[in-house]
Amino acid sequence: TDHRCYHHSTQLRRLSTAPLKVHYSQTERSNMASQGPPPGMGPIMVLNSKTQRSQGRQAQLGNINAARAVADIIRSTLGPRSMLKMLLDPMGGIVITNDGNCILREVDVSHPTAKSMIELSRAQDEEVGDGTTSVIILAGEMLINAEPFVRTNIHPTVIVRGYNYALQEALEICEKLALVVDVNDVDKMKSLVQSCIGTKFSSRWNDTMIDMALKAVLTVSRAIPMPVGSDSYSQKMEVDIKRYAKVEKIPGGEISDCTVLSGVMFNKDVTHSKMRRRIENPRILLLDSPLEYKKGESQTNVEITDEEDW
Repeated sequence: TDHRCYHHSTQLRRLSTAPLKVHYSQTERSNMASQGPPPGMGPIMVLNSKTQRSQGRQAQLGNINAARAVADIIRSTLGPRSMLKMLLDPMGGIVITNDGNCILREVDVSHPTAKSMIELSRAQDEEVGDGTTSVIILAGEMLINAEPFVRTNIHPTVIVRGYNYALQEALEICEKLALVVDVNDVDKMKSLVQSCIGTKFSSRWNDTMIDMALKAVLTVSRAIPMPVGSDSYSQKMEVDIKRYAKVEKIPGGEISDCTVLSGVMFNKDVTHSKMRRRIENPRILLLDSPLEYKKGESQTNVEITDEEDW
């Protein structure tokens, strides 16, 4: 009996160490895949549990709808019959403007495509300075026109390739329509500036603003040295208005009181009633320290007995 028990336990040990092969049919495999991981093994979480994830057709259509929503915000601010937007910032201030970049800058969005559209407007404002509204509306319309192609199962890379062909054709047409502009031609330069800021102010002050903008830009502009043999068409101008042009806002007065000063302006208060308001040919002293009285950090008393010491 002991021998048989020993022999039986040996067979059990041998069966337990042998590899176990189980064959499943295709239907059983699909059922197991749909049921998830085996018992005792939880799902592997890579992203945050609150993260919303979309892919495929749903993500593409969601991006198009987000771009359409951003374009609809500023659509009514484009053109000669545009309307102003009244914005209320978190600090309680009110901003009234029809500039696309200024409006979108105050909008708080969470969709990544909407954020990309706002960044597109900001880049347009930094590189060109105008067309912030037009670039958003054009980008939104291009995505809206691509929606039917997406719904007919055309791959997005094919749609982008078509837009690249259209871009090359548009650049060739723009090159044919381009005109050489002389910056010294005041009338033609005014017509160009009118198309940029004509919708920014009331028609009553258009001429004043155009003259000030043109004078300010021509004051700080400088020609970049070009290689020998270059034609006048390739001459480039550097206009750094952020470093060399400053807009100083003083409460009171009207827009007609605005002017362009060829120099440096410091907005300082009058400290004494007998100070002169105008000085011809002054002597300028450059200091690296303020002229205001500085209060001591600790209580200090100074006693002077002689008038000459003061």
